[in-house]
Amino acid sequence: MKEKTDKLITLLGLGIAVVCTLLTILFAVNNGGVKELSAVKANGLFDATYWILVCFVVVSIAAIIFFLVVKLANRFKEDPGYLKKFLMLVGIVIVVLIVSYLLSKGDDVTLALREKNNISLGTSKLIGAACWMVYILVIGSAVAIIYTEVAKLIKKK
Repeated sequence: MKEKTDKLITLLGLGIAVVCTLLTILFAVNNGGVKELSAVKANGLFDATYWILVCFVVVSIAAIIFFLVVKLANRFKEDPGYLKKFLMLVGIVIVVLIVSYLLSKGDDVTLALREKNNISLGTSKLIGAACWMVYILVIGSAVAIIYTEVAKLIKKK
C-alpha cells in the first residue's frame, strides 16, 4: 500500500511539474509575442496563467516541506543516532555560512553594477558571501569524494 501511495504522490508531483512547465512556456510566449503588456492583460490569459503557476509553485513548495518534515520525523524515530548527525550537519552549514560571510569583503559587486541596480554594500556583501559559500561547499564536496574513493581503494587491498 505504501508503494502505491509513493508512486501516486510521485506521479502527482510530476504532473504538477509538467503543467507548471507548460504554463511557464505559454506565459513566456504570450508575454513575448505582444509588445504592450496591456494587450496581454486584456485577453485574460496573462492573469490566469500567472496565478495558476503561482498556485502550483506554492503547492509544490508546501509538499516538499511537508514530506521532508515527515521523512525526517520518521528517520529520527527509527534511528536515534540520526538526530545527532543531522544537528552536526546543520551546525556545519551554519559555520560555513558564518565563515563565508566573514570572508566576503562587501565590494564583491562592481560599482557600476551597484549603481545601475541600486545595490547597497550590505547586499553586495551577501552576494559575495553566497559566492564564497558555493566555493567552500564545492571544494568540501570534492575533498569528500576524493577521500571516499581513496578509502575504498585502501580497504580493498
